Amino acid sequence: MTLFRRVRVLLIAAAVGISALEVAEKFSIPVSGGIATPAEARIGRPLTPVSVAGVARRTVRRCAVGVYYC
Repeated sequence: MTLFRRVRVLLIAAAVGISALEVAEKFSIPVSGGIATPAEARIGRPLTPVSVAGVARRTVRRCAVGVYYC
C-alpha cells in the first residue's frame, strides 16, 4: 500500500467510527464503555488529591521520609 492509500483508509475508518458514535448517541443506543466514564472522586473528600486532609497526609509522609525539610 502506498502512503496515500493508507492515509485514505485511515480517514475513512475515522469518519465511519465518528459517525457510528453520533448515530448511537442520537438513537440512545448504549455504547459499551463509552469514551469517558463518569468520575468517582469528589473534591473535598479525604482521599482526593485536592482535599486538605489529602495534602496534609502527603506532607507528613514526605517530611517523615525526608523529601521535605520540615
